[in-house]
Amino acid sequence: QVQLVESGGGLVQSGGSLRLSCAASGRTFSSAATGWFRQAPGKEREFITAITKGGGSTYYADSVKGRFTISRDNAKNTVYLQMNSLKPEDAAVCYCNTVCGSSYSYPLFDSWGQGTQVTVST
Repeated sequence: QVQLVESGGGLVQSGGSLRLSCAASGRTFSSAATGWFRQAPGKEREFITAITKGGGSTYYADSVKGRFTISRDNAKNTVYLQMNSLKPEDAAVCYCNTVCGSSYSYPLFDSWGQGTQVTVST
């Protein structure tokens, strides 16, 4: 199982940007699709975006389409999430995981990292 560690969160004003990173350990990183999820207080964890193992295809939830961009650098074992035009409703703890299923929108593993907090002020 690949171990994933999220970073890059912080406090940003509405309309601002953040770049999250998901660093992986393990030689199998480049052999699996990877996705980002988020969980806001009092809400269930939800799918945000995913990228296939080679980076050729990406998938986005409607709520972030056009504002967020996922990318990966397999040489660095890292997946990135560029978040632009952030809104207060984007505030959440963001997690990455290996993904599967339709549009790669389901986490493959039940275990999650500590995530990275995104806070958006008005």
